[in-house]
This record gives sequence, structure tokens and C-alpha cells, in this order.
Amino acid sequence: QLQASGGGLVQDGGSLRLSCAAAGRTLSDYGVGWFRQAPGQEREFVAHIRRNGGHTYYKDSVKGRFTISRDNAKNTFYLQMNSLKPEDTAIYYCTIGTPILSEIRQERGYYYWGQGTLVTVSS
Repeated sequence: QLQASGGGLVQDGGSLRLSCAAAGRTLSDYGVGWFRQAPGQEREFVAHIRRNGGHTYYKDSVKGRFTISRDNAKNTFYLQMNSLKPEDTAIYYCTIGTPILSEIRQERGYYYWGQGTLVTVSS
């Protein structure tokens, strides 16, 4: 299972760090990512980091503000979110899989999903 944590309420411009712990899986076998779903919207890609941590990919609107990272030894990965905006308000889901390059930004490339953690950014 994947257990996401770190969500909460923060003011516009604030920061949060999300964590996702993988139990029963060897994280180094997978690429890992974060998606989010805002109220009334479809779930969307946020960030991905490859198995070896060598390459990262981001949704355009979070580039320069969010950083995805991983610690395979701890079987945990992270999403550091800085300069948060009200439009970042959503439930954030962590996920792991083995997506090919064309699938990184699509849900179909991922096998396992966490339960989601709510991030609320107030204006």
C-alpha cells in the first residue's frame, strides 16, 4: 500500500511537503508520481520521477515551485510545494508504476495509488 501524508491548510505563498510511504513494495522498482484532483475537476498529473531519480517531469503550472524527490532506502518519496496558490487546492494522490515516456502524465501508466491527502491554500 501507499500512504500519503503532509497535507493541510496553508496560506497563499506558503509551503507544504507531502510524503508517500510504500509498504510491501520495493520502491526502486518503480517510477513514482503525484496527481491531484480539485473539486469538480478530473484528476491531473503533477509530477513524476524516474526509478533512478535521474529525470523529473512536471505539470507546467507547478514548474519552479514544486520538487519531487525520492529516498529508495526509506521506500518513501516526496513532493515539496513552495509558493502555493489557491489554484493548487486539491486532493493529492501518490502513485507508483512503470510508465513509458508517453504515459508519464497519464493515469494508465501507474499501478498503485495512495488514499490522497488534502491540500487547501487560502487566499
